Amino acid sequence: MSAVETVFTNARLADGSLKNIVVRDGRIAAIEPASSSEGAKDVVDIGGALLVPSFVEGHIHLDTSFYGGKWIPHKPCTNGFDVHERVAFQAENMAAAAPMDERARNQLDLCISNGALQMRSHVMVDGSVGLKSLETILKVREEYADIIDIQLVAFPQSGILRSPGTPELMDEAIAMGADLVGGLDPLSFDRDIKGHLDVVFGIAEKRGVDVDIHLHDAGTLGAMTIEEICARTTALGMQGHVAVSHAYGLGDLAPDAAKKIAALIAGSGVLIMTNAPGNHNFPPVALLRAAGVTVFSGSDNIRDSWWPFGDGDMLRRAEIIAYRSGFYTDAELSAAFDVVTSGGAKALRLEGYGIAVGAKADFVTLAAEHVPEAVVAIPKPRRVFKEGRLVAENGSVIR
Repeated sequence: MSAVETVFTNARLADGSLKNIVVRDGRIAAIEPASSSEGAKDVVDIGGALLVPSFVEGHIHLDTSFYGGKWIPHKPCTNGFDVHERVAFQAENMAAAAPMDERARNQLDLCISNGALQMRSHVMVDGSVGLKSLETILKVREEYADIIDIQLVAFPQSGILRSPGTPELMDEAIAMGADLVGGLDPLSFDRDIKGHLDVVFGIAEKRGVDVDIHLHDAGTLGAMTIEEICARTTALGMQGHVAVSHAYGLGDLAPDAAKKIAALIAGSGVLIMTNAPGNHNFPPVALLRAAGVTVFSGSDNIRDSWWPFGDGDMLRRAEIIAYRSGFYTDAELSAAFDVVTSGGAKALRLEGYGIAVGAKADFVTLAAEHVPEAVVAIPKPRRVFKEGRLVAENGSVIR
């Protein structure tokens, strides 16, 4: 059986060069100087647009978004930000929302149309919802398997120890098809860091899966939790397999303390996810990267019970990270881009990612001269290709 081959001509790469990208059976077979493609059966002219790897949506919640449905006004907490109260608001809103599978598809179409073809979604698995949400999202994942790669995290939104039966449910979730085990604020939510992490790392060790823990706790409380996570990661030999999402507390630390814990995180191979939310301090991206920490990003919540924002565009997320971090130079803007591309690929341990011979032909075209311009301009429309096949154009998914 002959190989299926497509030549993508006049593609501008990150270094500014114009190339032809030869794709064979979904992989990049060759990268050649832009020249005549005479003789090729299937040719796609990129027209000098910037061609970049598809974006990595490293942290999202497919089960809780209301995107595409009726507008649900945001309900503020009674006394500042309170995770417990926000969880209660979420339960109220979801009880009256459209079916979960419909809402998940809306969110997936949004992300794919913006160029995200790799995703990690946290899905509620706890005593409040059991395994129902996971069952729904697993089916949706299967529907979209040909156009987006999705990792699912068993996420205990109502806590692990405070929600009876949750440890057993999380273990069963992995057996059902969830890829990672999650956690939530071991100290402030469950008030038992040892007991909480015993469950999380116990399931990870038993099932041979990675870990991604939500950590909203500020200041020294958050830092203490990260130190314990780093210690367990190192002790179990799980370097590169454990992520801490949000880690707001890292943005509260004095410079010397931040440098010290950055070195600890780098040494343990723990990964840090940030979406640079507007109402919180967030991890110091440049300091962490300089220390050798892998930093990645995600939209987190999109128009749900936590906030009304979010557009599923990881290029805009790179701009937000750059803006809030005070990134101005081309090198700094390129670093923000790395957070939503290569950084995410490393954190999710993706095989065959990037614009290189042998990599999967998952890429996006942008109307920009180079990466720094793309980060600040956030150009649209875009063409999105999965394994060399056009899957989205002009903001719409092609099925």
